[in-house]
Amino acid sequence: MSNARATHLTRRGILAAGGALGLGAVLAACGDDDASKNGGSDAAKAAKSGPWTFKDDRGTTVKLDKTPANIVAFTGVAAALFDYGIEVKGVFGPTTTKDGKADVQAGDMDVSKLTVLGNEWGQFNIEKYAGLAPDVLISTMFDAAGTLWYVPEESKDKILKLAPSVGVSVFDVQMPQPLQRMLALAESLGADVKSAKTVEAKKKFETAAERLRKAAKARPEIKVLAGSASQDIFYVSGSNLSIDLEYFKALGVNIVEPSAKALKASGGWFENLSWENVDKYPADVIIMDDRTSTIQPADITEATWKKLPAVKAGQVIARTPEPILSYDKCTPILDKLAEAIENAKKVA
Repeated sequence: MSNARATHLTRRGILAAGGALGLGAVLAACGDDDASKNGGSDAAKAAKSGPWTFKDDRGTTVKLDKTPANIVAFTGVAAALFDYGIEVKGVFGPTTTKDGKADVQAGDMDVSKLTVLGNEWGQFNIEKYAGLAPDVLISTMFDAAGTLWYVPEESKDKILKLAPSVGVSVFDVQMPQPLQRMLALAESLGADVKSAKTVEAKKKFETAAERLRKAAKARPEIKVLAGSASQDIFYVSGSNLSIDLEYFKALGVNIVEPSAKALKASGGWFENLSWENVDKYPADVIIMDDRTSTIQPADITEATWKKLPAVKAGQVIARTPEPILSYDKCTPILDKLAEAIENAKKVA
C-alpha cells in the first residue's frame, strides 16, 4: 500500500501484515467476450444450463436460474477461479502495476484481456460494472461483519443492487478452509474439481504442509517474524486472524508475537514500529509482505533494517498475506517457508 493510502483507509484498510496496514487504527478512529466463457471444460459449459445455488460464508444463499456467466470478482478471487478453469468478465482490486505488468495478485491471468473496474483502493467504476451485465460479484472478506473486500464503502449500496454477491471469508481461519471454500465455489461454477490437475495440486499442497510441519518440529528454535514495510512504519503481524500465519502456527512454526497491548490496539492484527525500533523482536527468518502496495526488502534503505541479523544473514523471504486461493498457488508458500526454516542459521 502507498504510504499516503495508509493514512485514509476505511474500516476495511487491512492492507499489510496480513491485513495489517491500518485495520485496528482505522477501526478505532474484466475480460473480453472470450473471458466470459467459464473455463474450457465440458463440465463448465454444461453447468450453465441448470439453476445455480451457493451459500457463502456470510450465510447468504444466492440462487440464480442458471450458472453465472458474467462473473465479476476481486482480482485475487478471479485468479483462483482461473486456476480451476473459470474465467471472469471483470475484476476489481490490484490487477496491474504502474508499468502495466500483472500485479502479484493477478496470478496467471492475462491482464491485458481483463476489464478492470478499479485497480486501486477506493476505485470501482459502477457504470462500467453495470455495462458488464453482471450475474454475480465475488470477493473475499477480512472481518466478521462480512464486508466485501475492495467494494468501496461509500458506493457499496449502488454496486450490490446490480447483482447478487458472494463472500469467501479469509478472517480468523486457517488457509485450508478458504481453499476448500474456493474449490467448492469453482465446482459450483462448473470447474472439474476431480481433474488430474486439481487432484495433483491438492496432493502437492498436503505434501508441502507436511514438509513445513516437519521443518518446524525439527527447528523449533527458529523464530519467524512476519513484517510489512511502509515509509515511516514497520508492521509486525501477530499469528492470529491471518489465514497464512494461523496455519503456519498450527503447523508448529515459531511465529514472533507482538505485545498483547499492541495487538489489542490494532484489533488483533499487528504492532507498528518506527524504523528506529525495528529490532524490537529478535528473529531468525523474516517473511515480508509481497504485495505491490508495500515497500519490498530490496528497496528498504533504513540502516536499522540492514543491521538486523536475519537481513545480514540473507534470511528474508516473501510472504503472501493475500494468497490466491488455489492449491497450485498456495503450495509454493508452504515450500518456501519450509526451505527457509530448514536452512536457517540461528542468528536471533
